[in-house]
Amino acid sequence: MSAGPLGATAPGTSRSPHAFDAFRAERIKLTTLRSLWVTPLLAALLTAGVTTAIGAALGAKDHNITDDPSVGVFYGLNFGQAALACFGILLIGQEFNTRMIDVSLTAVPHRGRLYGAKLALGALVGLAVGAVGTAGAFAGYAATVPGAWDGPALVRSAVAGVLYQALLVVLCLGVTALLRNLTAAMGLLVPTVFLLSPLLSGVPGVRRAAQFLPDRAGQYALRYVDDPQVGYGHWTGLLIMTLWTALAAYGGLRAMRHRPTK
Repeated sequence: MSAGPLGATAPGTSRSPHAFDAFRAERIKLTTLRSLWVTPLLAALLTAGVTTAIGAALGAKDHNITDDPSVGVFYGLNFGQAALACFGILLIGQEFNTRMIDVSLTAVPHRGRLYGAKLALGALVGLAVGAVGTAGAFAGYAATVPGAWDGPALVRSAVAGVLYQALLVVLCLGVTALLRNLTAAMGLLVPTVFLLSPLLSGVPGVRRAAQFLPDRAGQYALRYVDDPQVGYGHWTGLLIMTLWTALAAYGGLRAMRHRPTK
């Protein structure tokens, strides 16, 4: 018997859906649920659009932007990443809140396989959004602030910009799976990424510790200019974020495996 759209087999059979079946089911959810496909689209539009608007309005005048071109190029990311964090949360969080996670587990009884399919989809969408948003941001900034965006760190900054957004999605998905609650994840992650982390990085007594937060470390990899107050290199910053992301993904897997059966 062939598997249905959610990868479930016909009654009387015991075959667990393969990884591809689970991934296909998650892809179908993404394309049919408006809340899932709108948020990554919004993230890409904000990342590129806000950067272009700020570049057109202030890029040639504000030296705080043009001294380090990456600050101007990725200005829109400050807004786009909030939508991207919401996408990572919604990818699994709304199933917890609506109890649809039990239906998904009925269709894909192997919890690690279901969770892995969500992680894979989140990472791929994050890479796609990162590529589109980063390319759009560079193009928009180049058009509004000619010559200011180029430099020896261009390739590293662009690659890090793509990877950062994929890691952010997986990080938020993992934390949401660990909390098993959409509201709690939204209340923790969105303010932290959008408000708390940038504020802490500006407090002298806390900045040294705040630079090891996942978003702060990951965004340092985007910068063209070295910061003497940061105690690691640009690629090391992305590695720190990767370690945070791996820890969150593992925590989410443990939580999924130990979730009581309804």
